[in-house]
Amino acid sequence: MNASDRTPADLLRSALAADPARPLVTFYDDATGERVELSVATFANWVAKTANLLQGDLAAAPGDRLALLLPAHWQSAVWLLACSSVGVCVEVGGDPAGADLVVSGPDTLEEARACSGERVALALRPLGGRFPQPPAGFADYAVEVPGQGDRFAPYAPVDPAAPALVVGDTELSGAGLVEQARTEAAELGLGPGSRLLTGRSYDTWQGLSAGLYAPLAAGGSVVLCRNLGKLPQESLEKRIADERVTNTAV
Repeated sequence: MNASDRTPADLLRSALAADPARPLVTFYDDATGERVELSVATFANWVAKTANLLQGDLAAAPGDRLALLLPAHWQSAVWLLACSSVGVCVEVGGDPAGADLVVSGPDTLEEARACSGERVALALRPLGGRFPQPPAGFADYAVEVPGQGDRFAPYAPVDPAAPALVVGDTELSGAGLVEQARTEAAELGLGPGSRLLTGRSYDTWQGLSAGLYAPLAAGGSVVLCRNLGKLPQESLEKRIADERVTNTAV
């Protein structure tokens, strides 16, 4: 990664320039058997499309607050980087009533209705599938995002000093997030080419860092496992071998 990277979106751009074909996020859901692998290029394409949806259709602007009501999931990682691209501050598990926009999974739709702004719902189905019946009052992400542009350019520059992420009692600017991610990457022993397996949830900074930011900052990749507790130990050991895992944070 480049020393000049000051936002998570910068980190992704550097990863794309360095090696677009390498894996970045490999996602498992051990309750459903789902496995999805996204290269840097594929992940960046999802981020660009989602950022275009945010900035265009949803009229989000730098400084807006987005309540993210999603579990640890590859699509959650996409939203985190898309918000960084636009300059929107993500409040993970935030109060929808106080947010400008809300992004919800299928289990938090009623809670998300408290948001008076734009609402987006994700079915979190395999392969990014849509809801069988679109939830009333929400845009279905899987319907809206495919037609968005593959390249993204922000209407206004993103300020690295502006708030970028709120999770629990932690609030970080874009620059602060990058610095903290680099620090924790070093603490986890990550470097270029490292492959970190984690089963941590996305409701803490430690989970977000292991599950996205630290591997991205180190030039590595993440094997993100949801419902990892359902996996027998021998299956976990096989996954670690099959995925060429170099580090773990479970």
